[in-house]
Formats: sequence, structure tokens, C-alpha cells
Amino acid sequence: MFQTEIELATRGRGTYDITGEVASAVRESGVVTGLCHVFVTHTSASLMLCENADPDVRRDLETFMSDLAPDGDARFVHTAEGPDDMPAHVRSVLTQSDLTLPIRDGRLALGTWQGVYLWEHRLRGHRRRVVVTVQG
Repeated sequence: MFQTEIELATRGRGTYDITGEVASAVRESGVVTGLCHVFVTHTSASLMLCENADPDVRRDLETFMSDLAPDGDARFVHTAEGPDDMPAHVRSVLTQSDLTLPIRDGRLALGTWQGVYLWEHRLRGHRRRVVVTVQG
């Protein structure tokens, strides 16, 4: 088994492509056939496997999520870090904190148009940690 950590500085709300970093961890592990588990260690960011060809897909997902969990929603009591605090937690609960990806021939076995993204749900930038565990 192999484990490493990816550190990422976000610039605020949006998606950040980490496919290359995850693929690099798989190569470094030396595993030929197995599984790659990716886990974000935060409660206001998430992970997603998403279309990597057209950024409009991720922009539209952000628009959809803003309707579901709008900043400053008067129903939210938890606002310790501002009007985007609780909406960020809702967004992360509705999405994923981890992904399990297949490894074939020493590489991530992703589809042609798939990429791995960290989805920052806070308005301001944060330092995010993602744990990558490779088994095979």
C-alpha cells in the first residue's frame, strides 16, 4: 500500500483539477492493477469526478449548487465564519468527500472526458489537503 498527501491552495469558490497530482501518486506507487482512494480532509470542500473537456459543465454545476445552498440564507444559524459558512457545509454534504478510482496498467483508468477535481465551496481561498491511498 502507498499513501501520500496533496496540498492545494485554492483561490476561493470553484473547481480545481487535481487529476495530474492523483495520477502522479499512482505512478509513484508502482501499482499496476488496483484502486486509488482520494479523500479530502475538510468539511467545506469536496471531490468530484467530472467532465474535463468543457469548463461550462463545472460552471453550470456551481450555478445549480448556488440555488440549492445560497450564501446568506436566513434559515442557517451557523455563520461563525461568514454568510458562506453553512452553505459550504451543505454543499460538501451533498457532494463527495472521497472517490475510489480503478488502476489499470499502472495508470488511472479514467474515461476520455473524466477529470478529478477538488471543489472549493468557500468564497475565499484556503489551503486544502487531499489524501491519496493506492492499493494493489
